[in-house]
Amino acid sequence: QVLLVESGGGLAQPGGSLRLSCAASGFTFSDYAMTWARLAPGKGLEWVSSIYSDGSDTYYSESVKGRFTISRDNAKNTLYLQMNSLEAEDTALYYCVKGWGERGYRGQGTQVTVSS
Repeated sequence: QVLLVESGGGLAQPGGSLRLSCAASGFTFSDYAMTWARLAPGKGLEWVSSIYSDGSDTYYSESVKGRFTISRDNAKNTLYLQMNSLEAEDTALYYCVKGWGERGYRGQGTQVTVSS
């Protein structure tokens, strides 16, 4: 069955960096676009970034553009999100999502907290 396991979250200071990973299994990873989404306290699920199946193109929400970078390693069945210049507003549970957009199958998430 499809399994997505996120890791790499934690506590970061404003202006700091974190790198999230998502290990995928149970499907042909290289056939699918992949997405990062997040759920902040008191808010709805928010699309963050998506990447084509071959990594040839990437898209970002305006709130993270220029600060976050999505990438993938199809040989390792792994999706990444490099997060730089973190802000308190980035505090959320971050999900790896199979497919394009935030409404697909997702993992359990990894918590990112940005605080001084």
